[in-house]
Amino acid sequence: MRPSASLSASSQASPSPSGSAAYASSGISAYTPPSTAAYTPPSSAASSVRPSQPATQAARSSQPARSSQSAGTSYQPYSSATYSSTPSQSSVPNASQRLAWQGQTQDDRDMEVIDLTQDDDGPARELYGTLDGKIVGVRYYNGLATPGEHVILKREPGNPYDSNAIRVDNVFGHQIGHIPKTVASKLAPYLDNGEIDIEGLLTGEKAFYDCPIRISIFGTPIALARTNLEERLKKDKLVTATQLKQTRQQNDLQRQAMGLKSGRSAAGLPKETPQVSLEELALASQAVNLRSGADVVKSLAMDEDQLAKLPMADQPSTLKATLLPYQLQGLEWLRAKENPQLPAQGSSESVQLWKRNSRGQYLNIATNFTIATPPTLLSGGILADDMGLGKTLQVISLIMTGGEGSTLIVAPVGVMSNWEQQIQRHVLPEHAPKVLIYHGAGRQTASKSLASYDVVITSYGTMTSETGGGALSEVDWRRVVLDEGHTIRNAKTRAAVSACALKAQSRWVLTGTPIVNNIKDLHSLLKFLHITGGIEQSEVFNAAIARPLAAGEPMGEALLQALMTDLCLRRKKDMKFVDLKLPAKTEYIHRITFWPDEQKKYDALLSEAQGALEEFQSRSKNGQKGRFQSVLERLLRLRQICNHWTLCKERVTDLLKLLEDQDVVPLNDKNRALLQQALQLYIESQEECPVCMDVITTNPVITHCKHVFCRACIVKVIDTQHKCPMCRAELSEDKLLEPAPETSGDEGDEAGRDLDRETKSSKTEALLKIIQATLKKDGSKVIIFSQWTSFLSVIQKQLDEAGYTYTRVDGSMNTNQRDAAIRALDYDPNTRIMLASLGVCSVGLNLVSADTVVLADSWWAPAIEDQAVDRVHRLGQTRPTTVWRLVMENTVEERVLDIQGKKRELVTRAFQEKQGKKKKTKETRMADIVKLLG
Repeated sequence: MRPSASLSASSQASPSPSGSAAYASSGISAYTPPSTAAYTPPSSAASSVRPSQPATQAARSSQPARSSQSAGTSYQPYSSATYSSTPSQSSVPNASQRLAWQGQTQDDRDMEVIDLTQDDDGPARELYGTLDGKIVGVRYYNGLATPGEHVILKREPGNPYDSNAIRVDNVFGHQIGHIPKTVASKLAPYLDNGEIDIEGLLTGEKAFYDCPIRISIFGTPIALARTNLEERLKKDKLVTATQLKQTRQQNDLQRQAMGLKSGRSAAGLPKETPQVSLEELALASQAVNLRSGADVVKSLAMDEDQLAKLPMADQPSTLKATLLPYQLQGLEWLRAKENPQLPAQGSSESVQLWKRNSRGQYLNIATNFTIATPPTLLSGGILADDMGLGKTLQVISLIMTGGEGSTLIVAPVGVMSNWEQQIQRHVLPEHAPKVLIYHGAGRQTASKSLASYDVVITSYGTMTSETGGGALSEVDWRRVVLDEGHTIRNAKTRAAVSACALKAQSRWVLTGTPIVNNIKDLHSLLKFLHITGGIEQSEVFNAAIARPLAAGEPMGEALLQALMTDLCLRRKKDMKFVDLKLPAKTEYIHRITFWPDEQKKYDALLSEAQGALEEFQSRSKNGQKGRFQSVLERLLRLRQICNHWTLCKERVTDLLKLLEDQDVVPLNDKNRALLQQALQLYIESQEECPVCMDVITTNPVITHCKHVFCRACIVKVIDTQHKCPMCRAELSEDKLLEPAPETSGDEGDEAGRDLDRETKSSKTEALLKIIQATLKKDGSKVIIFSQWTSFLSVIQKQLDEAGYTYTRVDGSMNTNQRDAAIRALDYDPNTRIMLASLGVCSVGLNLVSADTVVLADSWWAPAIEDQAVDRVHRLGQTRPTTVWRLVMENTVEERVLDIQGKKRELVTRAFQEKQGKKKKTKETRMADIVKLLG
């Protein structure tokens, strides 16, 4: 470790952001650095380093460091230790030791570094106080920084000179120095136990020995736990009683100012009517427009009128298809974003959050990092048009007119053939590009000649498998396009890491849902796009955007809107200038009343779930380990019984016993099945990976000790320590279980044997009435979506009994079987019903043959349901579309609608200005569950 000194928490105010000019293009004010000197960034060569000190400091490099105490009264939590300009010999490594530590590869050191500023998705942590002091040892490192800049604080438990070390990096990842040893020794235990987060902001210029920094400390908002944590922080002199009192009052006022939407009124379905018309069903339901106002692109810089006035490209001469006016505008926008230009000197505009001041320096308005030479701008962006507006056709047009070079398209397996078909359909034969679908065992034949193809289409799985040495990673692509790009919304999954590692001149994300669950989804896309300035790093993104946004601070919202305005093009079907002339879409919430015997079962389960939640909360408040999975299991049972009692039946008894009674489970056949059921429970409940602290969406696994991780995360842990990071049980890769493959739920399947398909439920009866009424209309066809294939099997049996012809699409089917099912819906006039697994049909399918959608159940992420609906209501639809959401009255299903509204609101913040003065609180997963069971 470098020489360290005590960190003095000075009471003198550090330079403040006040007085800086507002940025006209974004409405964002930034910290004004007192120094006029700008720094020159390193070159791309790995061996290049910055000068060890700013030019303005060179003249005084031989002078002793300035005192760490500011003039005036100073608060010193470590008064027994003083800063000395002469390093202690005992704390300074010799030259060979220092070179050995600094000479390790970045991969070696990454294994020993823990990010401290990456917040998780638990209850939003709140500010406790700030600590003003110094970064020490700066003369040993080459990282430069600007006053007012966000810096990255990282634990270095593997530091050979101090196991409590906290390292400080600038936004380019270059080390500036360390937090003083005495301070680090007090912060480290809190950080290692996950009790606090810390963030750093430079409050002055970097000197030869040290650099002033303000450390913000964040902790739990839970009252009892906060009181306990406050006492310990005060005892360690990390925060003052005055600070704690002020921040507690501020946080309380903020919570009071944040309102929640009230529940909705209920209207039940008449139960005695044997035949019901659509008109009667509509009268018994609540007509809604769930997406109204929640995703309108009225951004800070481009409202609908400005979008309508975007310049148009000429119609490409190589295409058979004639592009619609908004598609020609889209093509021109795509071309412009592949060739971005930095703002002119002194301009009020910002480009990718970079501004240029009157002195010609470049300032990043998110991180306040200033450089003298032009920063690298990303080439590409996010095309987030509504489903059905022709994103595929616009990208094909870009490929045909955007210059020479090979384009790589990464898509879900079920969508790959669609790209090839669309190219064949829309491009003139004499200009047809050379296309290769690079997938499957036979791909090795073409692996050596990928660059000879104009378009290479592959899957996310293939891309991931070839990371670091495969053929895809060896080509310098003209552009890489991620179709259904929200697939990589978790930045730490193997798919996201693989996508970021591809070499490309331009990078594009195609998605109708750039934000699915939370703002971290957007961070992963920005990282793939190779944005610069610091926010490509999760800890900086969290400090500059995510945390301020969650706290309702205008800066976070303004930065988010500035980013989306610059890098994301989103048009909606209902915008006047788009003029798709799509038939109307009508959405209904159809509330259903339980039958008396169902109500008794539901009430009993609800009481049990509330008891489990109360027990968990009580144990957590008392510092004991609670069994959160028990709460989730009971919540799952509540959701399932809303569809049909047989979905939860007896299996949960064995599962709960497994979860509660054994620490490590023997992997026999029965336990494997139970663990896979438990894993599915965690997936559906959007459990977070304890390693990367993000929702587990890709390659989830469960261990024999019943803990759930992303496979990539836990494999890395196993490679280094061979123990579970949660319970320290011995762990190897053969003790990891993946989810059970989705089954069709047939009677021959194990999952289908216990289903009671004969008995109707109140929901299946209501569903049959909707089907019956809809099919009275000539040509109408219905798609029924559910999250559970077991429920589709229940419906299937009842359709058989009623004599309906139907088709089905779920995760147990291969591509050919899915294509056959869709052809039946498209071309067989007798096949008027499709049963569809929500996860399979929310992406990559054109289902315009149907005009009615029934969403049999709902859960956390409304974006997935919206995508499924948009597969029907899209370009090519010729009939009015009706959407039915089936909701059991006065149950968790009604409360889910409110939670979905909060998630839609997050997307709103990315694309439009504030809808009103009230700020909505961050809906966390625990808060969601409390709301559901309340």
